[in-house]
Amino acid sequence: MDAVIEKTMKNLEKNNISAYYAEDKSKVVPIIKSLVPEGSTVSNGGSETLIETGVMSLLESGDYVFYDRRGLDGDAIRECYIKAFGCDAYFCSSNAVTENGELYNVDGNSNRVACIVYGPKQVIMVVGRNKIVPDIESAVMRVKAQAAPKNTTRLQKRTPCAATGACISIGTEKAEICSGCLSPERICCNYVISAYQRHKGRIKVIIVNEELGY
Repeated sequence: MDAVIEKTMKNLEKNNISAYYAEDKSKVVPIIKSLVPEGSTVSNGGSETLIETGVMSLLESGDYVFYDRRGLDGDAIRECYIKAFGCDAYFCSSNAVTENGELYNVDGNSNRVACIVYGPKQVIMVVGRNKIVPDIESAVMRVKAQAAPKNTTRLQKRTPCAATGACISIGTEKAEICSGCLSPERICCNYVISAYQRHKGRIKVIIVNEELGY
């Protein structure tokens, strides 16, 4: 195992966040099957990593009661978000994981970060090695320079970072955690750092030794 991954996993465990290692993406689904019994209620946040690792196909397989928000809007999507808040297992990725064992996530709609903080019985994050960073400062810059621009493009949002490939705050004296544009379609609205957890093992992180997602 890569030394940085090993260090990160040890520090996640110190923070009461359970850490699992997958040598490649084919190992992710078997780990999840061992953690989530068939028939459990499940939901997810938007994530390219979940698609790439086959997790979305697993959720759609019929083995679980899947609260699927795709194709919904208005009251229907709100009802789905509320169901997800109380589900047995919530799946997502993380925008960044620090070597100190912290999770950094930024959302626009914020249904994902709400579920990370509280609600679902367990939160299972699938994270590629490319999302491991040294510290929170590096995590902030990773989102501004990589994750947010790519996600705005994926979501077809009209923001400065979608046009230029980087947050407008980069390179200025105001490149702080919350700095950025005033676009109505901004996706960086709520910022969550998950450090030491009081509920041991509720959050589980599967680190995959491949580059995945944004």
